[in-house]
Amino acid sequence: MTLEQLINVLVIVMLVEMMVAIGLGVSVAELIGVAKNWRFVLRAGIANYIFVPAITLGLLILFHPADPMVPAGFLILAVCPGAPFGPPCTRLARGDVASAVGLMVILAATSAIAAPLLLQVLLPWMSENESLRVDAIQIVTTLLVTQLLPLCVGLGVRHLRPGLAEKLLKPANLLSAVLGLLTIGVVLYAHFGLLMAIRLRGYVGMIALLIASWAVGWLLGGPSRETRKALTLTTSLRNVGVGLVIANGNFAGTAAVTATLAYGILEILGSLLLASWWGKKAR
Repeated sequence: MTLEQLINVLVIVMLVEMMVAIGLGVSVAELIGVAKNWRFVLRAGIANYIFVPAITLGLLILFHPADPMVPAGFLILAVCPGAPFGPPCTRLARGDVASAVGLMVILAATSAIAAPLLLQVLLPWMSENESLRVDAIQIVTTLLVTQLLPLCVGLGVRHLRPGLAEKLLKPANLLSAVLGLLTIGVVLYAHFGLLMAIRLRGYVGMIALLIASWAVGWLLGGPSRETRKALTLTTSLRNVGVGLVIANGNFAGTAAVTATLAYGILEILGSLLLASWWGKKAR
């Protein structure tokens, strides 16, 4: 098995396990409660599926990376919201955790369909090269199997056997953390040279994208400061697991995987710092 094949297996296993763990920790009643606030959900959808991809596209056109595969990595993460780090960061920031949990599940579920369709539209803007095109049907099928189905399994166990779900939740979350660290470690090892080659200009562009994502979430978060924190962090935290599945499945061994990982690490660290600052201010 080659290193890239190992990475592909790891990211799929990580995503499946992570989605099951998310489902185990969320009740159907909590999801219904968030979904009833349809205006908030609609604003979250606009922030994550319209504004973030549009800002990403604009910044890529402005900075114009030399490697044509770099835009693919950023656009992949731009269309993959619903990261599992959203609720913990919102709790750290003393925001509306229930809203963050509901949005995480709703966005993670809808991205299985929305992400490949958006990539079909956005990737051709960056290059006429056929290598920057994806098989939308294949991605939809992959994400339905590796993301939506495991999420539904976790939700089903939580709904039908809540006691069992509670017993499984802690070890499932621990396994998610271990698999996540292992996967990131292997990808870092495989793409270390490319990561080190990122110039200062690249980091400036990534920081600009992160700040713009914060601004979009805050402005669309509604009148409550707590829900604004929830939407800000949910919008800035993209789903790195899903992004790596798409990047490695379509552009394995290229700078697309490196870009996905690089921005994934930066947005997690940046959002953690913001959440910690908000939490300290609230105390």
